[in-house]
Amino acid sequence: PIPGRADYMHYIADLLNLNGQIPTGSSIKCLDIGTGANCIYPLIGFKEYGWSFVASDIDPLAVKSANDILEKNQELKGNIQIRIQNSTNNIFKGIIQEGERFHVSICNPPFHSSAKDAKTGTLRKLRNLKGKKPIRMKLNFGGQNNELWCDGGEKKFISRMIDESRQFANSCLWFTTLVSKEVNLPGIYQNLKKVKALDVKTNNMGQGNKKSRIVAWTFQTKETQ
Repeated sequence: PIPGRADYMHYIADLLNLNGQIPTGSSIKCLDIGTGANCIYPLIGFKEYGWSFVASDIDPLAVKSANDILEKNQELKGNIQIRIQNSTNNIFKGIIQEGERFHVSICNPPFHSSAKDAKTGTLRKLRNLKGKKPIRMKLNFGGQNNELWCDGGEKKFISRMIDESRQFANSCLWFTTLVSKEVNLPGIYQNLKKVKALDVKTNNMGQGNKKSRIVAWTFQTKETQ
């Protein structure tokens, strides 16, 4: 899955591109929502472009694992900071501090609505790959429960993110998220219109048989950008 993660970072570089120049260096501040145990997006973003990151997660074990990675790699210290989200009702609130500003936020949201939904989706993928029913079925990705599913799935999570992003309109230049299910796009666009986003961009991504897209939005005018 690493090339797909890298694709996201390269798209962010294009999104932040001004006057034909890709921005690099630690002055570019990024926020990773739901960074996971391996904080893979900050690792790639720092290695490829030298950006600095604040990475959040609601799972204490994921936060501990991510901090262990930082402790064992001295070059990451001071460039990636891990914060725990203590509220299941909030996404940006409690993470973005007063007066703090970011160039971009990124997110790979939970795309299943329940553990059962996650297992069913994995079973379907295995059947498509092997052409037969597997004897033993297990998740074909290494995420924890909080990473893989949440109440309402991807659709509800992104809806909450969009609603809350309005409260932090001046704290982040571009808000972005992966969208795994194309069927969710109309509702996402409707929500973005409701919160009066001034600019919305969609970028299609594909790695092997995996198809997804990135939706980005901002509340800043061209002049403010």
